[in-house]
Parts: sequence; structure tokens; C-alpha cells
Amino acid sequence: MNRGMTAKGLATRQRIVASTALLIREKGAADTTLDDVRAVTSTSKSQLFHYFPNGRTDLLVAVAQHEADQVLEAQRPFLDDLTTWDAWQKWSRAVLDHYTELGQRCPLGSLTSELGKSSSEARAVVSALFETWEAALVRGAAALGHEGDSAVDRGRSILAAVQGGVVLLQTTGDTDYLRAAVATAIEPLRPIAA
Repeated sequence: MNRGMTAKGLATRQRIVASTALLIREKGAADTTLDDVRAVTSTSKSQLFHYFPNGRTDLLVAVAQHEADQVLEAQRPFLDDLTTWDAWQKWSRAVLDHYTELGQRCPLGSLTSELGKSSSEARAVVSALFETWEAALVRGAAALGHEGDSAVDRGRSILAAVQGGVVLLQTTGDTDYLRAAVATAIEPLRPIAA
């Protein structure tokens, strides 16, 4: 889709996607219409369909990819090098700080509760996000001595802890659930001497 687009065209498309992502975080995907997007982005109907030929479906997939990228980017550089207990602690602090700052307007929530259900293409984006995220967590668990299924189970439990903590944060506004879930999930990775 982006092939052959000018720099200005790419910037316009990205502006529409980023603005739509914020709108969906506020209103939800089901309640966000193309007219809402047009109003927020000051774009015409023809302009929207130029960048998103299949309309809402293409736009929601682009938003899902944007939000998935945001989820991973917020954890970097820590997510890419979880080879020490100190790195895990920095990663968990980055996760907690990020979601505390976003509160109820977080991309992870809109991805899993709304965008991931909007189409098979968007679901594939969400699945790819979780696969990438899980793989990084599993590599980190393996670096601290968990092997095979143990590393996979640890990575998955950490991912589930973040997801569950974020859902509770969005529901209650309380970050203590996320903090406790992540701290408990990574605790088995702590070296005995630490």
C-alpha cells in the first residue's frame, strides 16, 4: 500500500492513522465512524479512500499495526535485551511508567478488546504483536536460566500479567494491579544471589 507514495503522502497517511488511533482509544472502534475520522483529521472522503481503498477495514488494520508498534516501542530498548535481572527490572519499570502515563487511553487495550476483533487482517496484526512480544520475553527468561517449556511458560505468564494488569488499570484506574502482576510474574527470574 505504501509503495509509490510520496513523503508527503506517507506523512498524511500516518497522520490519519495516528489521529484515528487516538479517536478509537477515546470512543472505541465500534463507535468511531469514517465521518468522525474525517472531522478529526480534516480530510475528505476521497482522500480517506485514496489512502485506505477498502475504507474502514483498511483503516482499522493500519491503526492496529500502528498501535502494535506503539506497544513494542514503549518497551524498548529494554525488551530487546532482557539478559540480566537489572534489565528485567528496567523493563518492568518502563512498562509500569508507560501504562501509568496512558491510563485508560492505552493502545494495548484497544488492540485486544476492539481492533483485534474488527477483521481477520487486524487479528493477524494483534497475533503477530503477541508472538513478537512473547519471543522477546522467552529469550529473556532463557538468558536467566529457564530452559525449553519453562522459558515459554515464564514468557507467557509475564505477557498475561501485563495484559491482565492493563485491563484492570483501564477498568479501575489503579496501577497497583499492573505493578503487582508484573512483579510477581518476573520474580522467579531473580537470581538467588540478587
